[in-house]
Order: sequence, then C-alpha cells, then structure tokens
Amino acid sequence: MPDASLHRIGITLGDPAGVGPEVALKALADETVRGLARFAVFGPPRERWAESAGSQPSFLTRSHDRDEWDGTLEGVELVHVKADLNGVSPGGPSKASGEASIAYVLAAVEAAKRGWIDAIVTGPISKEAVGLAGYPWPGHTELLADEFGAREVAMMLAGGPFRVVLVTIHVALAEAIRAITVERILTACRLGSEAVRRWFGVGVPRLGVCGLNPHAGEAGRFGHEERETIGPAIEEANAVGLCAFGPLAPDTAFRQAMQGKFDLVVAMYHDQGLIPIKTVAFEESVNVTLGLPIVRTSVDHGTAYDIAGRNVADPGSMKAAVRMAVEMAGLGRGL
Repeated sequence: MPDASLHRIGITLGDPAGVGPEVALKALADETVRGLARFAVFGPPRERWAESAGSQPSFLTRSHDRDEWDGTLEGVELVHVKADLNGVSPGGPSKASGEASIAYVLAAVEAAKRGWIDAIVTGPISKEAVGLAGYPWPGHTELLADEFGAREVAMMLAGGPFRVVLVTIHVALAEAIRAITVERILTACRLGSEAVRRWFGVGVPRLGVCGLNPHAGEAGRFGHEERETIGPAIEEANAVGLCAFGPLAPDTAFRQAMQGKFDLVVAMYHDQGLIPIKTVAFEESVNVTLGLPIVRTSVDHGTAYDIAGRNVADPGSMKAAVRMAVEMAGLGRGL
C-alpha cells in the first residue's frame, strides 16, 4: 500500500497514434519514478494502451471506467476514458486520435477540479489531429486556460542550464509579431519570475528579456519593436519590483543565461525560446504552464509519429515531467 501522504499525479496519454502511451508506460515502469507519487493514468483500456506502447503495464494497481472511478488512488490506477479508436493506428494524425487525446485531458481536468489529483502531466498531442477533430485549441496551454478559467497563462520550459518563458505561443510568426504587447511581456515576466522564485528557490530572479529583431533592433535600424514595446515593458517590469534586463540580442541572450547571468530568459515567440533549450536539453526539459490553479507539466516533445509503435521512444522527458510535477505539487498549487 503506497504512502497516503504521496502526491496524486494525473497523467494523460496524449495522442494514441503517437509515442505518448509508450513514454508514459516506460516512465511508470521505472520503480524510482513510480515511488514518487500515486498516479491516475487517463487513456484507453489496458489492452489498447499495451498495444500502443509495445509492452504490458504490469505495474497497474487497478483499472476503472471513468464513470465508475471515485478518485481513489492506491498506486497506479488506469482511468479508462471512452473514445472511439477504431481505425487509429500508430504513425499519423486523425480525427479519432485528436478526439481521444482531448478526451483524456478533459478527464484529468475534471479530476483536478474535484480535488482528486494534485497535478497534471500531459503526453504529447497533435495540433493537426486536434484540428481535424474540430477543437479550437492550438495546444494544451490554451485548452487548460479555458477549462480552468485562467485569465493569464504563460508557457515555461525548464531543462539543462535554461528556464525560458514565452510571450507568445502557438501562433504564426507574423501573428506573433503583432501580438507582442507591453501587457503580454509584463505577464510573462511576472509569472516567470514568480515561478522561478517559488519552484526553483531563487530569491530575486534575474530576467533576460530577448529582443525581437536581429541585434535587438540595432537602435531602430532593424525594427522598432524594441524601442516602442519591449523596452517600455522592461521599464514597467522593473518599476513593479522585478529584475529585468534588455532588450537583449536574441542570438547572445541564451549564451549569457548559460553562463549564469540570468535565471530566466523571456523569449518573444515560440521557436526563439524552444530551439536553444531543445538543442541542449531535449531529453530532460519540461514544459510547465504558469497561471493555472493546479500544477501542469508536460514532455517537451511532440507525438513523434515517425517512431510511434516501434518501442524506441525515449521516456526521459516524461520522467522529468513527472519528477517536476511532484516537486512543484509539494511547493503549493499553480501560479
């Protein structure tokens, strides 16, 4: 019988045609991971999970239909979320796989709202499959913000020498440029600073704020966003007690962070922040949603359809996501 004081972690298996079921099974098969918490796994029936993952989840304590589960967690419980998986096979997106992946997340959200789990760890979903299923959300962050009614959220990646928070997330680059405002930058700075202070023990986090353009605009020669938007946002951040520096040339900001000059990098758009961290810490970095009333972490990778069903996926990021969720749950609820 597991220690009743252990935190309760919900894991969603992600797109059933991707590597999510496999990396979750491999992570939980590790006794050192399994001993960290009590787990509710939201996904298909045991047989289908085993088929997708390439091996049997022999560590399961029990399996339940979602409608029959009462929130009890004694080890690793599989909560079967009904979804039509006919025709779903590893290797590509479909309407059915998109519907299933969202159903798993919504079941975890419901459990969190009922107080049955303390944190959510999500497996990878496909934006294409979610779109085929007719859902409006471009990713987990936006879905969770809607479901929890969170007014302000931000995506943070943590791994290796970096912690990175994004000002804009899942939008086209042209739209991201238009979406960069003083208010959005301030939100990212504030949520990111509080996260680093609370969860990583840094008393006064130093924020390195990236510019948008080459050389941070070169005094307006390569763009005006730094002078008109990013610079004023940094001034306001410092005026409210944060410790922000910049606008920094994006091509050197991460090297400075790697050398210890900054505790958090504030990136203006998705790839500006994710390319550096995935390059140096792909197997260990974790995606964290800031601004929710519950801890949510995730793997830093996608569905990897090209290797799904081959039993070769690396569970390192899933293990890191579970460990971070347990640590964060012990330090209080979401930001």
